[in-house]
Amino acid sequence: MNDLAPLLTPEGRALLEEVRGTAPADELAVATRLRRDHPADLVSAALGQARLRQRAAAKFAAADAERMFFTPNGVEQSTRASVAAYRARRLTDLGVTSVADLCCGIGGDAIALARAGIRVLAVDRDPLTAAVARANAEALGLTELMEVREADVTEVDTAGYDAVFVDPARRGGRGRIFDPEAYSPPLSWAVAAARRAPHAALKIAPGIPHEAVPPEAEAEWISDGGDVKEAVLWFGTGAPGAVRATLLPGPRTLLGRGLPDPEVRPVGRYLYEPDGAVIRAHLVAEVAEEVAGGLIDATIAYLTADELHPTPYATPYEITDQLPFSLKKLKALLREREVGTLTVKKRGSAVEPEELRRKVKPQGPNAATVFLTRVAGAPTMLVGGPARPPEGP
Repeated sequence: MNDLAPLLTPEGRALLEEVRGTAPADELAVATRLRRDHPADLVSAALGQARLRQRAAAKFAAADAERMFFTPNGVEQSTRASVAAYRARRLTDLGVTSVADLCCGIGGDAIALARAGIRVLAVDRDPLTAAVARANAEALGLTELMEVREADVTEVDTAGYDAVFVDPARRGGRGRIFDPEAYSPPLSWAVAAARRAPHAALKIAPGIPHEAVPPEAEAEWISDGGDVKEAVLWFGTGAPGAVRATLLPGPRTLLGRGLPDPEVRPVGRYLYEPDGAVIRAHLVAEVAEEVAGGLIDATIAYLTADELHPTPYATPYEITDQLPFSLKKLKALLREREVGTLTVKKRGSAVEPEELRRKVKPQGPNAATVFLTRVAGAPTMLVGGPARPPEGP
């Protein structure tokens, strides 16, 4: 899709309605039928948009995705609606009423900001992307709060706005970009723009090295449903140098307290798997304190404790067996326990879960979880299952 305009005509909108929900297996038959009465390019564009809307439903509410417009890159790179809404709430809590959204993409963050009552200038230099963002503002009834401008973000004057939000492009022709200075625009430019504004939020990849975080910024790692989605550098929050991990839905936020690394201890009855945002934020020690636990290995982010201490920041498992790494021993144990449903988790192991399942061939009515990891430096298998709180009297 190189031109959005045909889909915004009455004929294009009618076609979009007609092809809504078309299954991939039915596309050829639907296209053949529709091309009898409509231009082939328009039919292809409508079906392509229908596919994108189906994919976008994983990030946006279905009711929104069915009305919005997308590009392939826009679906891939746009912020999940729950994360965008959380960030918009943080900005409103700071008293922000206007935001310059630089590198707005298809408008996912701008939409969340506008819905929070914030006036938004959404800027993108790509003509098609800007057109899609403008169409989305119209489709969702947000044009009074959301102005879309096609421009180079480095040339936009943001002086009249309470905050800037920058989401640099982190993908290039060869895929994901890991060097922050290779972002478009570079992270250094985004930081400079943030420093000029009363408040700012910079969306960055969650793998950013902690040493790359400016000292005056607050760093936040966000996960949604257990999946790490992004990191954000906040400016103007009154908490320079702060580190936090935020888990959605909730939100639940764990603040760093500068604790030393937990001690390594023998594997106890329970194993805790910290949320990915906690690990990325280097806050495993804070969780260890909550669960009165320690590390199973100095280099592995699994915690262990003798007692169950529920926490939203880690998933607990009850460990029944600890074995040195041996497929033969694991296979015998699973056969003895009649385990047919095997969940494989790994940290610090080169073995792939599917390869292990194929070799041990689990069979039976029971379920178990095996952790392929290291304990005090030794390759180890820990077997157990999700921990259940003790029943009350």
